[in-house]
Amino acid sequence: MAERADTIWDRIERGLVGILGALAMIVGLVQVLGRYFFPALAISWAEEVIVYLIVWAVMIVSSQLVRTDGHVRPDLVLRLVPSSGQRWLEAFNCVVALAFSAGMVWYGWEIVDTSLLLDERSSSGLQFPMWIYYSALPAGGALMTMRYLIRLFRYLFRFNPATMTVGHVPSHELPTNLGDLANR
Repeated sequence: MAERADTIWDRIERGLVGILGALAMIVGLVQVLGRYFFPALAISWAEEVIVYLIVWAVMIVSSQLVRTDGHVRPDLVLRLVPSSGQRWLEAFNCVVALAFSAGMVWYGWEIVDTSLLLDERSSSGLQFPMWIYYSALPAGGALMTMRYLIRLFRYLFRFNPATMTVGHVPSHELPTNLGDLANR
């Protein structure tokens, strides 16, 4: 059941990031076409919206980086210690990352709250409410916090040295055909 929830969570995150990236690309395309072919229809706020969309996508995908070991961690040190040592180093790394992620949520919310209080808006003609843009920080921090909590739980209570050590190749990195295996 938990694995299925993880799969659904992963699909939702990847789907949202794909949609945000596609929207950014469409806005950019409309802006370029408008600027060069239909100057009267060019939109002045395209670059601003592209930044907002990409920042939200990056903050959402940061959760996927936690899931796939893509964030900063002491890989070199991990390779030098036995699997039991790797377990405790990974758990310590999760605790430090949890503190960082929780800080992102806390201070990100402070920024959002201040923006709401001041009714801060972008300086472009769009007058975009900045609290929506700033909300990407606590949202990404919350997603990473949840992933690191799951990760910490697994290292503390469900540790399997056969699949949870640095020398192990995660399933998402396995080759899809035998030709790829020969190239490794």
